[in-house]
Amino acid sequence: MAEFKVLIADDIHESCAEALKSKGCHVTVKPLLTRDELIKAVKEYDAIIVRGRTKLTRDIIMEAQSLKVIGRAGVGLDNIDLKAAAEKGIRVVSSPQASTIAVAEATMALILALARMIPEANKTLKEGLWLKSKFVGFELRGKVLGIIGFGRIGKAVAKRALAFDMKVVAYDIRDIKEEAESMGVKVATTLEELFKESDIITLHIPLNESTRHMIGEKEISLMKRGAIIVNTSRGGIIDTKALLKALKEGKLAGAALDVFENEPPRTEEEWELIRLPNVVVTPHIASQTREAQAAAGLMIAEEVYEALSQTSPAVH
Repeated sequence: MAEFKVLIADDIHESCAEALKSKGCHVTVKPLLTRDELIKAVKEYDAIIVRGRTKLTRDIIMEAQSLKVIGRAGVGLDNIDLKAAAEKGIRVVSSPQASTIAVAEATMALILALARMIPEANKTLKEGLWLKSKFVGFELRGKVLGIIGFGRIGKAVAKRALAFDMKVVAYDIRDIKEEAESMGVKVATTLEELFKESDIITLHIPLNESTRHMIGEKEISLMKRGAIIVNTSRGGIIDTKALLKALKEGKLAGAALDVFENEPPRTEEEWELIRLPNVVVTPHIASQTREAQAAAGLMIAEEVYEALSQTSPAVH
């Protein structure tokens, strides 16, 4: 059994290291590496496993000497320069299926929190205020939920929304007609169609060159007045300035956000958006459940080891 050197460079569930060690790998766990330490690490290890915090940029990847595999525990590869990895012959693997249920449930939780004004009601009551008449929310029953991105998470959200007696319309760049219709979900042929029909819009797509700022002023102008937008995918998909403007002007009734263009947020617009009373926010925790983290650790360990097994261990 070949012994590969694997670096776990983010805070990943212990199941990951345990699984790799059981296969004979030499595992190092260093979740708070600096950029300089990462540059050194890509020269020393056969594989590096990260989550969303660690950025494996071109300048870091191009220093690789022994690196054969990059593992991303969870969904999304926007923190890894895929072109640089391909140029160096480094395989990139991930474990997107691990967080499907966690993100779908978090999406519904955010929608419900916004619909019933739960964060503000909770806050004011803890402050000693009984403001019952102030908190008149709305029911999900009968509302149209527009889902952009009908992959694993999009379908899981649709299943839960249908259980709330919502009407669901979905859009994806691939052909989803058969799988959507089998669930009782309407397929929108264009984004414009989805924007015009939806009371609530939720995003479940990756961040890349084609989706960055996909939701801007033009797109928001097509939405119903009083619509709500939910984002548990990636912050860069929505133009922060456009969203802030729409919320302040009343074009949109609210937003529920787990992700931001900068994490942690650092611009004036981001903090102004976060502090709006009709915005519910969480710090990128949609996939943060015990079950999802354990599953992600095990799954990425399997993916990384399988990819390494197709190579030869470096001489260290």
